[in-house]
Amino acid sequence: MSFLHRLSLGRFSLRRFARGAAGKAARTAVRALEARDRRRARSAPPPDGHEIRILLLHANGMGGTIRTVFNLAGYLARTHDVEIVSVVRERETPFFPVPPGVRVRYLDDRLPRRKGLLSRFPSRLVPKDEAAYHWFTLRTDLKLVRYIRSRRRGVLIGTRPGLNLIAARFAPPEIITVAQEHGNLSSHQPPVRKQIIRRYGRHDAVVTLTRADLHAYERSFEKARRGRPAVLARVPNATPRLGGGVSPLTAKTVVTVGRLTWGKGYDLLIRAWAHVAERHPDWTLRIYGDGPRRDKLQASIDKRGLTGRVFLEGPAEDVGAVLADASMFVLSSRHEGMPMVILEAMSKGLPVVSYDCPTGPKEMISHGHDGLLVKPGKIHAMADAIRTLIEDEDLRRRMGAGALKTAARYDLDVIGARWEDLLSGLVARRRGLPPGGTPAAPDVAPDVARARGGRAEPLHQNV
Repeated sequence: MSFLHRLSLGRFSLRRFARGAAGKAARTAVRALEARDRRRARSAPPPDGHEIRILLLHANGMGGTIRTVFNLAGYLARTHDVEIVSVVRERETPFFPVPPGVRVRYLDDRLPRRKGLLSRFPSRLVPKDEAAYHWFTLRTDLKLVRYIRSRRRGVLIGTRPGLNLIAARFAPPEIITVAQEHGNLSSHQPPVRKQIIRRYGRHDAVVTLTRADLHAYERSFEKARRGRPAVLARVPNATPRLGGGVSPLTAKTVVTVGRLTWGKGYDLLIRAWAHVAERHPDWTLRIYGDGPRRDKLQASIDKRGLTGRVFLEGPAEDVGAVLADASMFVLSSRHEGMPMVILEAMSKGLPVVSYDCPTGPKEMISHGHDGLLVKPGKIHAMADAIRTLIEDEDLRRRMGAGALKTAARYDLDVIGARWEDLLSGLVARRRGLPPGGTPAAPDVAPDVARARGGRAEPLHQNV
């Protein structure tokens, strides 16, 4: 019986493990698992892509990653057996509707509030500098490893660094693993980036949302001279299909949607709105979302005399209706991955004003066609761009029409087909079929790279 199994059954001292005394034993156990996997790889059955499991931190929460994962899972469930595996459960039911055909499994159900002894100790597998480290515990480590090791076929997709790193270390050789990047490489802390470059080469594929981030991964692997994953690919998120119609662009309302965090830059937007309100006091800014900076943002609104002109609306239960009632969308983020809310706004015919932050907006917005890009952090420039669209109704309507066309390129059927091509290509590579043996994803440019870890011959591709 392996060290991890004995630990999960309580046969090892948790105190010694938590203090690091069992670190050597843990490393020995990992090496034993790797040796076992090498033996299993020699007799493993052909890989299968029918079963798809998507690892998600908390499926019942709210946020862009959760929404886009549900969106993709719903598409894949048309032809695959799809299950979302939520690491934790701290809410009774999902905030977003679960798509038809998709199941949700919870590994660490925290609703009974009886977390147990293992939950008192921090994670030993997730880097301390990972943004969601505080969510992980020794209990989640064991639950995750046990679940991953139980898999015997199919595809396992991770959606954040902590999950991707664990999957890279513990996935059995029969499993095709995909590390999906929902932010961007530069947004992770240096120790996390170091582990990403060190371990992501074990994955069959690493998928980014933007070309800029794809190139960042390419450069980082080359600079570190580390083995790269079998496939590096860009597949953007699809536009979620929202209720409600297209905005008539008549309301004197500007809207934004997102978590009330420092990274979303709402402090900058409120300061910019003070300049907008001087010339257009009849227009209002409505900020939808919740988060830790709510009190500070409200204090900034009050300090600048913007009460009644800027509203912190709380979470939007019907994003489609909120967007359809506005005439413009603003993104003030300091950094992003691929902000899906831009595409959601465009799908309602809203022109978008956005900081040209790293990464995402410049790849989604064509300046002057469907929105306006503003130099990051520039408050007066943001105010000027908003005022331009307020004062020029014809321009606002032209950009709104352009936004509808842009959103159509990210339709779920278009992006879902790219995922299908990617996954079928990974199965073909594992089975040793030539790259042309299955349909390729758009813009594929294969380049033979060195094989590693007993995997099938890896190829590099840009999507």
